[in-house]
Amino acid sequence: MSKIAVVYWSGTGNTEEMANQVLEGAKAAGAKATLIQAAQFGGDQMDQYDAVAFGCPSMGNEELEESEFDPMFQTCKDKFLKKKLALFGSYGWGDGEWMRTWEEQCKEAGAELVYESVICNNEPDDEGKNQCKELGKALA
Repeated sequence: MSKIAVVYWSGTGNTEEMANQVLEGAKAAGAKATLIQAAQFGGDQMDQYDAVAFGCPSMGNEELEESEFDPMFQTCKDKFLKKKLALFGSYGWGDGEWMRTWEEQCKEAGAELVYESVICNNEPDDEGKNQCKELGKALA
């Protein structure tokens, strides 16, 4: 049984809803999955998990949230080599540039992105929720 962390930051609840769907998908596939807010996670915990799903909405000029999520994420990057990861998040404007930049950072650090990143415009609709569940299953 794989052990998965679903780590997220959410300002409006949209990315939190996505995180819950990722968690549900991972558990449905037989993984031992845990939902963790970004402020409660760090690089020192990466080795405890077989795979990690990170979720963060697009903020400001299409970037990761700066006060909690990005500082936590930076502490994790040294542990990405050959680590199975998946990314998800919501946005309200732009074209998803923040996700493409984020994916590139993960790949440069040696991570294995196991599923196409899921982005939802504002609140996840039924299709977005299903994609999040599939992302969770792929990590399991």
